Amino acid sequence: MSAAAESWTFDGVVRLTRIGTSYLIFTFVIGFAALNTGNNALYIGLTFMLGCLLLSGVASKGGLTHLDIELRGIDEAWAGRNADGILRITNRSRLWNVRDVVVDSDELAQPVLVPIIQKRSSIDVSAAFLFKRRGIAYVKSIDLYTRYPFGLFLKKRRLRLSGEVVVFPRLLADEASRDRFRPILGEELNAGRPGQGSDIHSFREYVRGDSLRHIHWRKSASLGHWIMKQTEAEAAHAVHIVVDPFKPRGVSEDDFEEMISEAATFIFHALRRGLNVSLSLPRLTISASESQSGNAMFRALALIEPLHEPITQTIDRDTIVFSLRRDYESATA
Repeated sequence: MSAAAESWTFDGVVRLTRIGTSYLIFTFVIGFAALNTGNNALYIGLTFMLGCLLLSGVASKGGLTHLDIELRGIDEAWAGRNADGILRITNRSRLWNVRDVVVDSDELAQPVLVPIIQKRSSIDVSAAFLFKRRGIAYVKSIDLYTRYPFGLFLKKRRLRLSGEVVVFPRLLADEASRDRFRPILGEELNAGRPGQGSDIHSFREYVRGDSLRHIHWRKSASLGHWIMKQTEAEAAHAVHIVVDPFKPRGVSEDDFEEMISEAATFIFHALRRGLNVSLSLPRLTISASESQSGNAMFRALALIEPLHEPITQTIDRDTIVFSLRRDYESATA
C-alpha cells in the first residue's frame, strides 16, 4: 500500500479529518465566547455548528450501516499480476444516498472510489485484485471508508466476505523462458526431431479429450488400458512436460516456487506458440493445445504441494523435466 493510502486508512471506526479537527476547535472557541459574553448570536452559531456535527455523524454512520458487498467473480488470477474482478455494492437504506465511498482490502491492488450509491439500489464496481502467492486465496474482508456528508469525520466499516480464488503460479519474464524454447523451436529441433509424416513416432497413455481414432488397439489390449499412438507430424508440434514435486532436504520454499513458476511460464508460452502440451504430475496427466484453454494445467500447478518423499514418474523421449533433484535421471530409472 502506498504512503498516500496509509494517510487515510486506520484501525478504528471513526477518525477526525483535518477539516473536522479545525471545525471542532472553532466550535469550542465559539462556545467559550458564547458562555463568556452571553451573546445570543454566538449561541445560535454554536447550536448550528453542533447540529452539523450531529448530522454528519448520523448521516455517515447510517449510510455505511446499510451497505452490503458481494464478490461477484474474478478473472484469471496470476500471482504477482492484477486480476480484474467485480464487486457488487448494495445500499439497503431507504433514506440515505451514500457518496464518496472508498473500498479497500489487502487483496486489492489499489483502493476503489465509488462516487455515489443510490438508496435501495445496487451497483457493480470493477476492482483490480493482486495476490502475491499461488494457491487458494481467500478474500475475507473489505473495508469501506467515507467522509460523507461534510468531510468532518472519516468513518470506517469492515464487511466480511467468503470469496475464494485459485491463484495461478507467477509467470516469469520472457527472458527467463526464452532459452528453454531454443531446443524445441530452433534449428536443432528441425534437424533432430521427427518432421512431417504419418509413421508412428511414440506411444503415450490416454488423456481425457483424446480422439479415439488415435488409439493403438493392439497395445491397448495387451496392456489392459488405452494407449495412444503419436505420429511424426504430431510429435513435431508437441511437447511433454513432467513436473517433479519432490522437495529434497535443504531446498527452500522459494526454490520450489521458482521451479513451479518456470514450469507454468514454459507451458504458457508453449501454448501461445501453437504447441500441443502434455503435463504430467504424480497420478495426473493433462493435455491442451493452442485452441484449448490451459487453465486446467495452471490450476493443477497452483494447487500442487511439495512432496518429502521421491516418487517415480514416466519419462518418455523428448520430455522436458522440471525438478529440484540433481540426479533426476537416476532417481526415475
